[in-house]
Amino acid sequence: MDLGLHSSTVSGGVSGLGICYTTAKKKKGMNVGFVNFENAEHIINAVEVLKERPSNGKQIKVADAVRRSEEKKKNIEIAISHSNTEHGPRIASSNPIEDTCAFIPSIVESVAAKAKTVRDVVTPLAHMSYGDQLEHKKNSLLQMLKRLTRNARKACPNAVTLPNWILKSREIGGLPCKLEGILKSPLVDGYRNKCEFSVGLSVDGRRTVGFMLGNFRDGMIAVEEPSGCPNVSRISCKYAMVFQDFLQSSELPVWNRIENTGFWRQFTVREGRSPSHVATDGNAGIEIAEVMLIVQVSSLGYESCMRSEFDRMVHVLVHGAAACSPPLPLTAIVVQDHVGISNAAPADCPLITLEIPKVEGGFGSEMTVTTETRIHDYISNLRFSISPTAFFQVNTFAAARLYSLAGDWAELSPDTILFDICCGTGTIGLTLAHRVGLVVGIEMNESAVSDANRNAEINGIKNCRFICGKAEDVMGSILKEYLEEPKHHGEVSGDPGNNVACSVENGSNNAISAGCLADHASAVDVSAANPKNKKEMLHCLDDEKMNKSANPTDQRKEEENPGHSSVAADISVEIKENCSSEKTNANDLNRIHIDNNDNSHNNACKQNTEIGTDTVHRFKKVVAIVDPPRVGLHPIVIKVLRSNPRIRRLVYISCNPESLVANAIELCTPTADKPEKAKGNRNWRNMSNAGLARHRLKSMPSSEPFQPVRAMAVDLFPHTPHCEMVMLMERL
Repeated sequence: MDLGLHSSTVSGGVSGLGICYTTAKKKKGMNVGFVNFENAEHIINAVEVLKERPSNGKQIKVADAVRRSEEKKKNIEIAISHSNTEHGPRIASSNPIEDTCAFIPSIVESVAAKAKTVRDVVTPLAHMSYGDQLEHKKNSLLQMLKRLTRNARKACPNAVTLPNWILKSREIGGLPCKLEGILKSPLVDGYRNKCEFSVGLSVDGRRTVGFMLGNFRDGMIAVEEPSGCPNVSRISCKYAMVFQDFLQSSELPVWNRIENTGFWRQFTVREGRSPSHVATDGNAGIEIAEVMLIVQVSSLGYESCMRSEFDRMVHVLVHGAAACSPPLPLTAIVVQDHVGISNAAPADCPLITLEIPKVEGGFGSEMTVTTETRIHDYISNLRFSISPTAFFQVNTFAAARLYSLAGDWAELSPDTILFDICCGTGTIGLTLAHRVGLVVGIEMNESAVSDANRNAEINGIKNCRFICGKAEDVMGSILKEYLEEPKHHGEVSGDPGNNVACSVENGSNNAISAGCLADHASAVDVSAANPKNKKEMLHCLDDEKMNKSANPTDQRKEEENPGHSSVAADISVEIKENCSSEKTNANDLNRIHIDNNDNSHNNACKQNTEIGTDTVHRFKKVVAIVDPPRVGLHPIVIKVLRSNPRIRRLVYISCNPESLVANAIELCTPTADKPEKAKGNRNWRNMSNAGLARHRLKSMPSSEPFQPVRAMAVDLFPHTPHCEMVMLMERL
């Protein structure tokens, strides 16, 4: 029996009043505490005492505290009554335990959701005309920009003059810069090339593949079919229905979000367009050439029986795709094994590629058979290879307009170095590579970096380099490598006609790693995880010059992505067998010779040397394009961008207005001459993103801020409130 008390003290205050209780709990920083009593008589006595005698001069507010277990029990009783009166007898299931845990809460939430449909949840703007949708998004973005101005004004130190862009904001309605409009999406319906369907029980207790009727934090767990959502493609809907039919006869349970138990969790469909339809505009038909299916499961406790279920699942998916008219393409089926609470799996989550049998009468003459876990799509006439977990824009036609706009605003030229931060599979850097001298991409997802490297090779692009690591960990050293004066480390003799020599140093503070630059003058650097902040050195040498690549180690990854060693992009090498595999001492120097008889590889290394550290400093302009995830840029990345005066132009691509406001405050607001020392803030959990940005700005090193110059939106997500924003920031 519990009471909830609102007071600054609970345990001490209650005991000081002479009240008999069993336990009293109160978390630090909270004004609410909970007191447990042995019986009802003690509760009545406590209430009377608390009403008459305040604690520490403060009146204590008393209310009944209902345990979650009691509330759940009550909801179950309501659900049973509701299901008996309105839904008739329950539908039988192959797993009664699963039904008991998951079906009843879905009924409860259906009562709360009332007439709310999955179309209302997933595409809340679908009832509007497309013109009205764009106007709605424009008004939202205008309010966001005004909020940026207000917060930046508050963040300016008292002793510092307000920047011109804030002073002039009143002339344009409080905006930091003019919003130049919204670019329409060329495709309005069925534009998504990736759909992540939840697996669960519907309102009537049937196993369903689709979208949840609301947020889990609001108690919504029922799943409904996606057929009413206009942003989902025809192929994705059909595959969802095929998989849903399979689940009806599966012996394994679907995932229960309340109990965090079950096997089948999520079903993802990724599509690759045909190259002949790259330039499609409007709502004309689009031919899908490749499809990858990703089935997320939680194998814990089901290891012994899941293999047979996978075989049966593949049979159903393959024959279901072949039975459609026209038959559905099928390139790969991948199983992702994830045991976490959320369906958002880390990048290093185990993947299993399933074999696809041939089926007569499938897509084309026969069903496509492949064990390669990737598909391909096209942006701006470039072909992109996409692995299962790599990020790729879901609306490729609108993405082409987005990248073109970013390139135009960046004012690129052959004497420009372009830093593509959070580059993903390299789409931005590769589409703009023909307009710059050198592209340096940074991405923390190893498979995405591998895809970016492969994409450069596929399209014959030779002036790109992609680095694997968290931007906040590698940005500082990368900018130093390219923007500071070059440092010569001597020459290494060798036979340039036959060998490419790679020298790897191992000192007391260095980790061993080796690799050679790719034959398309692009390299992948993958930082090795090291708890002691060791530095990894990679030297690729020819007969006259040496390129240095210093990357700090990747200390941690929010998605538990492990560290990796530096690897070559696509150069074929053979390490001599007599190389020692034992660990070297702190002062040892190991030299690994990599045999390669193909002269083209040597020419590639020479070509890369020509854009190495001796020549990159000849480029006159340095431009950065950032396309961060929804959480925005890491504070360290922001400090690095601000502290490097050679970066005069920054193009920020945002998919989340809240993170754009926060990042722009730190990038564009003047700092004090003497920054404050970084101090913790106990109330940071209750602060807005803008409030946190204002707090962090106090400790920002004194540096020249950027100024917001232009802003334009690109609609990548019709029928939803989301919209991409492009903002140009300059140091004028």
